[in-house]
Amino acid sequence: MGQDMTVPCGDGFINIRVGAIIMRDGKVLMVKNAGHDYYYSVGGRIQFGETAEQAVIREVKEETGATLEIDRLGFVHQNYFIGDVPPIVGKVIYELSFFYYMKVPEDFSPNLEVNNYGEFLEWISPDTDKTIYPAFYKTQLSKPQNGIKYFTDDERI
Repeated sequence: MGQDMTVPCGDGFINIRVGAIIMRDGKVLMVKNAGHDYYYSVGGRIQFGETAEQAVIREVKEETGATLEIDRLGFVHQNYFIGDVPPIVGKVIYELSFFYYMKVPEDFSPNLEVNNYGEFLEWISPDTDKTIYPAFYKTQLSKPQNGIKYFTDDERI
């Protein structure tokens, strides 16, 4: 295993990422960085040599402290956006993401406190007025369905 799948491309970067959909009582577990005004999915970049499935299990373990099993792939998302954290501030990012519904056992109790990166976890209702990424969580997670959905967003404009 090794390096995150972030590759320079022209003046921007390509990210290959996974996200974990961890739901309980109609809420989804999201990450917030103390320095930003938005929430984002539990997950991160796939590392070279990993499958997307291995990556999402690793990322969940790193961010929640628990090893969860995958239920199913729910969404594939391609997205263009402008980076807002060093070293990609102001750079165009093309990101391809795979979002997996996770099996959540009754005794699941993630560590919600701030970690070494200034991030913390919070249970958020999908219909919140807070800004969450990916944005499709707001419409798609209130009534989850079977099957895989595909979304494309372009936040450069």
